[in-house]
Amino acid sequence: VDYRICHQACHGVALMDKSHSVVRLAPVLLSGLLFGLGLTVSGMINPAKVIGFLDIAGQWDPTLLIVMGAGLAVTMVSFRLVMKQGRPLLEEMFHLPSKKDLDARLILGAVLFGVGWGLAGFCPGPALTAVVFLDSSVVLFVAAMVGGMLLHFVLLEHGKGQ
Repeated sequence: VDYRICHQACHGVALMDKSHSVVRLAPVLLSGLLFGLGLTVSGMINPAKVIGFLDIAGQWDPTLLIVMGAGLAVTMVSFRLVMKQGRPLLEEMFHLPSKKDLDARLILGAVLFGVGWGLAGFCPGPALTAVVFLDSSVVLFVAAMVGGMLLHFVLLEHGKGQ
């Protein structure tokens, strides 16, 4: 499988073309580091935090709600400020989603994501952050997650737009 084709088919962006210079990738690296640091400091790489949040009938743990609320507040303010600019600093234009409707594919994906998140206590960001600790259950989860993404590509995306 050519993963560059998979990425382009799934995201509409070719990997490592001319637009991916060091200057353009540095903010991506820094934001990823900041995101990973925030997940780690807040304890969100611990699946027990997620399971505790979802256990509303038992010993409910509100920390995930606090982290989500803080992230939402920062995003609401910064998104408005950024969108007031004529264009992004390192791109020609903003790349915003144009699809506004809810379809069966989105709903099914959300349900599958939610079930996986609730069963494992991980979603992709915290799982990728936690994999650096080389815990076998986290590594297995990330391998299965990548396998699910590849399965989706092979079964549903491969051949589109070719």
